[in-house]
Amino acid sequence: MDFALKDKTVLVTGASGGIGRALAESFLEEGARVALQGHTQFDAMQHWLAKKSADQRDRSLCLRGDLSNSDDCDQIVATISETWGRLDVCIANAGHWPPDDIPLHAMDPQRMRRTLEVNLLGSAWTARAFLKLLASTGPRDDGHGASLIFVGSTAGRYGERHHADYATAKAGLTGLMATLKHEIVDIDPFGRVNCIEPGWTVTHKARPDLLEAESLQRVLATMPLRQLGRATDIARTALYLASPTLARHVTGQTLVVAGGMEGRMRWQPGQVDENAVKQRLAQDEAPGLSRPP
Repeated sequence: MDFALKDKTVLVTGASGGIGRALAESFLEEGARVALQGHTQFDAMQHWLAKKSADQRDRSLCLRGDLSNSDDCDQIVATISETWGRLDVCIANAGHWPPDDIPLHAMDPQRMRRTLEVNLLGSAWTARAFLKLLASTGPRDDGHGASLIFVGSTAGRYGERHHADYATAKAGLTGLMATLKHEIVDIDPFGRVNCIEPGWTVTHKARPDLLEAESLQRVLATMPLRQLGRATDIARTALYLASPTLARHVTGQTLVVAGGMEGRMRWQPGQVDENAVKQRLAQDEAPGLSRPP
C-alpha cells in the first residue's frame, strides 16, 4: 500500500521508546526522511539507528531536547528546517508515565506539574514549533496537506486510578487537537490534526509486567479482542493518519487502538460481596412501591 510518504519529512518525538521507535522505523520503511527526538534515552536511540541500513541512516536525523522547554522544541524544528527545508508530518509521541501508584490527595505537586509539563505541555510546544515552521514555509504545492498527530492514551478517556496526573495530561490532548484542527487550516488549507489513543501496549519496558498472569487477566478483562497491542499497531495507525492520500479527509479524530477496551476494571474477582449488594437492594425498596418492570 502506498501511503504517499516517500521523501516527506517527519518528526517523531520520544523516538527512543518502544512506540516511538516503531514509529520511526515504519516511516523510514515508507521512504520518508525522519527526525528522531530523544532526551533521557538519546544515546540508546543513536545506538539503535546505527544498526539500520545506510540508506535509512542517510534519511535520519537524531536530535536531543527537553520538550517541556519550548525553546528546545523551537530549536529542534529549526534544525530540521535547516537540514531538509520543511516539515510535513509531526508526531507528538514523547511522554512519561510515573510508575508509582499515588492517589491525588497524597500526590506531590511536583509530580503533577512534571507530568503535565512532559505529556501535555511538551506536546503543545512541539505542535507550536511545527505550526510556526509551517506558517513560515507555507503549504506544499502538490496539495498534500501537513499532518499533526498526538499520541494520547486510554487513560485520558477512561481515567487511571492513582495516576490522575497522567490521565489529566492525556485528556488535555483531546482539547488541543480539537482546537488545532481549526488553526492549522489557516496556514495550510489541507492540513490535518488527529490523535491516537493506545491502550495496553507491549513495549520492551512494559513487557515483563504486562506478561504476568495477574496483569494479563486484569488488562484483558474489558477487551473484546483478547490480546495485547503492539507498538507496530500504533505505528501503522500513524502511517494512515499521516498519509495525505488515504486520510486526506480525516481531521479532528481520535483513533483508539485498544482492542475494543470499554474501561478499566474497578473490582477484581472476589472483591464484590454479592450478599451485601442484595441486602442493600432490599433496604432501598421502599414499602408500597412496585418494582419497575
